Amino acid sequence: MKYQGFSLIELMITVAIIGILASVAVPSYTDYVRRSQVTEGPAVMSDLRVKLEQDYQDNRNYGAGAAGSACRVATTNLAKYFAITCVIGGATGQSYTITATGNGSRSTGHVYTVTDTETKATTTFKGEAQVGKACWLITGSEC
Repeated sequence: MKYQGFSLIELMITVAIIGILASVAVPSYTDYVRRSQVTEGPAVMSDLRVKLEQDYQDNRNYGAGAAGSACRVATTNLAKYFAITCVIGGATGQSYTITATGNGSRSTGHVYTVTDTETKATTTFKGEAQVGKACWLITGSEC
């Protein structure tokens, strides 16, 4: 009499192979999702810069408040995975700093800034402080 089916050894080898493949695929997938969420912050900041420059053409300043107050252009509900803030820098409202702080499931731990002189910086990347990075890091630790 001949038995048909899989032996326990064959089944365990298959499970082990699937486990090895999953251990490689899951970190790659989570990094892929992180990168897709992180690109939203710089994109929204670039769009906001254009709106601020258009507003400046009409009003000759970025906001009527004192230094440290919010910019005149609305920054709420611009991004899904980032909280966007804009702060006036200077008593006459002639400069600003836009900050994008990650608040999504994978974008948490990312902080980007840009100023009116288009000085870009990555303050925090993957939860680690990045001092002296004069660009927006998305994938690696170098500009």
